Amino acid sequence: MLVGTALMPHGNPVLEPPDRETAELAGVLKEVGRSLAGVDAYVLISPHNVRMSDHLGVVMAENLISWLGFEGKELPGEWKTDRDLAEEIYRTEKGAGMPVVDLNFASLKGKYSRWPLSWGELIPLHFLERKPLVLLTPARSLSREKLVRFGEILGEVIEESKKRIALIVSADHGHAHDEKGPYGLRKESEEYDSRIMDIIRRKGLEELLHIPEELVERALVDSYWQMLVMFGAMRRFEFELKASAYARPTYFGMVGALWLRKG
Repeated sequence: MLVGTALMPHGNPVLEPPDRETAELAGVLKEVGRSLAGVDAYVLISPHNVRMSDHLGVVMAENLISWLGFEGKELPGEWKTDRDLAEEIYRTEKGAGMPVVDLNFASLKGKYSRWPLSWGELIPLHFLERKPLVLLTPARSLSREKLVRFGEILGEVIEESKKRIALIVSADHGHAHDEKGPYGLRKESEEYDSRIMDIIRRKGLEELLHIPEELVERALVDSYWQMLVMFGAMRRFEFELKASAYARPTYFGMVGALWLRKG
């Protein structure tokens, strides 16, 4: 059963907040951890793991190992893959004709079946109790319709499971908020981030489908594609937004949001 969904940033500032807004965002992330502490497993979608243009990935490796931090910040640890859930997601998506591949490394199973984790996974996981998880990777070249449909199927698989499962979406937003930053300053980053917060707090996730493609490209985001999967997974069920926050202490925007299942 899908019991909750969290949109979580993967920027280092949430680990040691430099200002009030970032501290409020970190507070939302801690609330996510508390609210989802009772789940049996997570499904985590990250844009900073294996990168494929036109296929989504389901990681089957049994052992998920901290490997790549960001800007010198290391978060050591090891997590286990929920292989049964991962295999069910893969089989069902593949059977429905989705462009999905299963991913492993070194060994089919056992201690040598290992997969690296980056800051894209490690920072959200830092705020969550350690549970088995399934790591998924989005694909930017797929149509919006395919990404949403992938999410719908994912939601059905999670819902049919006897386990209590939370969907975690790792995402940062516009990356051109600072003229001295690595991507310079673009007004589209501010416009995109403002629109995302409006969608979360007022308009509803279906409005994601109406964001112009040019705005997504110009804003330099790494959030849009996995948010479409999130929308698909959530759209059949009723959720309530419990908390949300936005911060931009550096050149990229960060959002935290928590939805819990109604009833």
